[in-house]
Amino acid sequence: MRRHSAQLTHDHAVLPWLGANFWSRTGGPLMWRDYDPKIVREELAVLREHGLTMTRSFFYWPDFHPEPSRIDEELCDRFRDFLAAHTEAGMGTVPTFIVGHMSGENWDPVWRGGRDLYEDVWLVGRQAWFVSQMTRRFKDHPAVTGWLITNEMPGYGRIYQENPPSGDVVTAWAQFMCDAVRAAGGTQPVSLGDGAWGIEVTGRDNGFSLRDTAEYVDFVGPHVYRSDTDRPRQHYRAAFECELAAVTGQPVVLEEFGLSTDTVSAANAGIFYRQTLHNSLLGGATGWIAWNNTDYDALWDRSPYDHHPFEMHFGITDSEGRPKEPLRELAGFAEVLERVDFPHCRRTDADAALVVPAFLERGYPYSRPADRPLIFTSLHQGYVAARGADLPVALTREADGLAEDAALYLLPSTRQLTTRTRRALERRAREGATVYLSFCSGEHPGTRGPWFDDLDGLFGVELQLSYGVAEPIEDDVLEMTFTEEFGTIKAGETLTFPVAGNEDSRAYLPVVPKGARVVATDAHGRPALLRHDTGHGRTVLATYPLEHMAARTARVNPEQTHRLYAALAEIAGVVRPVTVDSPYVAADTLVHEDGRRFVWLVSQSGKELTVRPSADGTLHSLDDGDPVRDVTLPPYGVRVLEQR
Repeated sequence: MRRHSAQLTHDHAVLPWLGANFWSRTGGPLMWRDYDPKIVREELAVLREHGLTMTRSFFYWPDFHPEPSRIDEELCDRFRDFLAAHTEAGMGTVPTFIVGHMSGENWDPVWRGGRDLYEDVWLVGRQAWFVSQMTRRFKDHPAVTGWLITNEMPGYGRIYQENPPSGDVVTAWAQFMCDAVRAAGGTQPVSLGDGAWGIEVTGRDNGFSLRDTAEYVDFVGPHVYRSDTDRPRQHYRAAFECELAAVTGQPVVLEEFGLSTDTVSAANAGIFYRQTLHNSLLGGATGWIAWNNTDYDALWDRSPYDHHPFEMHFGITDSEGRPKEPLRELAGFAEVLERVDFPHCRRTDADAALVVPAFLERGYPYSRPADRPLIFTSLHQGYVAARGADLPVALTREADGLAEDAALYLLPSTRQLTTRTRRALERRAREGATVYLSFCSGEHPGTRGPWFDDLDGLFGVELQLSYGVAEPIEDDVLEMTFTEEFGTIKAGETLTFPVAGNEDSRAYLPVVPKGARVVATDAHGRPALLRHDTGHGRTVLATYPLEHMAARTARVNPEQTHRLYAALAEIAGVVRPVTVDSPYVAADTLVHEDGRRFVWLVSQSGKELTVRPSADGTLHSLDDGDPVRDVTLPPYGVRVLEQR
C-alpha cells in the first residue's frame, strides 16, 4: 500500500514550507497598529538564520476591514513592507484573511452586528469581498506563497461544539471564500485554516468536512494541541492526526503546533518539537508551521495575554529575539530536510493496514457520536504500538472500501463494522491476508458487544456472551501465555497488558473454538488469542480490548502490544525494512526518487540508548558517509542514516 506523502508544489512556493506563525513582538494581533519595519526584519532574520523558509501571516480583520466596504490602505502599505522584508530575507509568507479568532479570544469588526458568519448572506458577501480585495492587492508579490481563508473558524463562527453549523452550510461558505481568491487572480495554494478539526480527523462534527471541501482547497492544515497522559502517545499525536487528515490524498501541512514554555521545561520544549517534527514527517506531513515566532512579555496587559497569560510564551524566540530550544530543534530539522533533499522523497510502501471504521466519520442511524472517542483513541494507541514494532502501516478507511493490497489488516479494539467490510475482510483472509481484531465491548451500556454480523464465522469461534451483560475483567493485569509459537513469540512466553476501562469496556469476550485454535490463554486458562486458518490466509482474534485498555492507561508505552504486532507481521509476511530490538526506538524509512533510502531512528526513552538496527544492506552516516553499526541515541533523540 502506498503511504500518503503528497508534496505541496507550486511555482510561487518556497519549498519545503518550514516556518512559524508570525505576530511581531511589538503588538501581537495588534502589530499592524504598532508596525516597526526594523524589528520585523530582525525577527525574520533570526528565523532565516535557523533554516526557516516562510511564515504564516494574518490580516487582523477588525483593523484591515474597518467598514463594510472599506479596506485600511495604510495597513496594506505596512503589509507591503512586511512582504518586502520577506523577499529581502529570502522567505515567503502565507497570508490569512478572516482573523477574528486568535489565542483564546474572538474579535469582531465593529460593523458585524452579531450576524452569522456562515448563514447571513450579506456577511458572507462582505467576507468574500474582503478576501478578493486583499488577494488583488498582493497576489503578484513573489513573497506570497499561499493563502489561508481563516484562523480556526470553528472556534470563531460558532463557539466550538455549541450549535455547530451544518456541513452543507460550511461547505458552501468555503466554496465562496476559495472562489473569491481564484476570481481575484490568486494562483497560489489555498486552504481554509480551520485546523482540520472536522469529523474525519477528530470524530466530532463541527460542520467542516475534509471530504466535502477538498474540491476547493489545495492542502489540508491540521492544528494539533491536544494533550495526553502518555508521553509516546503525545509524541505521536501530530503524526497520527496528519495520517487521518490525509483522507483526501491532498498535501498535509502541520499548520499549527507548539507549546507555551510556561507549561514545560526548556529541555522538554525542545524534545516535544523534535519528536513532533520528525514523527509527523514520518506520518506524511510535508510542511510545518510552528506556533509561533516570538514571546510577548511587553504585552502582558493586553488581551488575550492578560487573561491567557501562557499565550505570551509560545514563541520559538524570546521577547528579545533570542532563540529558544524549539527554534534550535527547527534548525536541526531544516538541516535534515536539506541533507535528504526532502521535496524529492516519499514514504516507503506498507504491507500493513490500520483500518479506520466508518463509524468515526459517518452518522449511521442510531449510532452514537459518543462511540467515536473510543475509535479515535484505540486507533491512536494501535498506531503507537505499530511504531514500537517498526511496522510501517497505511490507514485504510472503511468509508472508502478496504485497500485490496494489504497483507495484514489491523482492527484495534474495534466494535463496529459494516456488513460490507465484514465480508471484505473474510474474502481478503481467504485470498491470503492476515486479519487481526481485538474485541471491545464499548463504553456505553446501550449497545454492548460486537456490532457486526457473524463474528463466530469470521474467527472460527462460538461466543458465549449473555444478552446485555458485559463479562468483567477482574484481574489488574492481563497475562497472555502462548501455548504455541506465534510468529516471533515463542511457546511458553507470557505477555502482560494493563487492564483499564469503565464498567462497560473493561470486559473480555468468552469464546470456545469452532475451527480456530487457541494460541494464547489468560491466567484463568481461557482463550485470549485465537488463530483461524481460512483459505490461503488467516484471522486472529484477541478476546481482550488490548489497545483500548492501553489507551485508557497513563504512562503505559511501550506496552507489549508491539510484540503482538511484530508477530502478526511475521506471520503475514509483512516487510519491515528496518527493525530495532528495542520498543523504545522506532525505525522507518523514506526513499528518494533517485533510489537512495534514508532511515529514521526515533527514541521514546528518557535515557540514552545504544541500539544495533537490522536492515538490508548497510547504514551510513549522513555526515561523513562512514558505515554505522551501533547507534547511540540521547534521551528522546533522533538519528537519520542512509541505507545502502
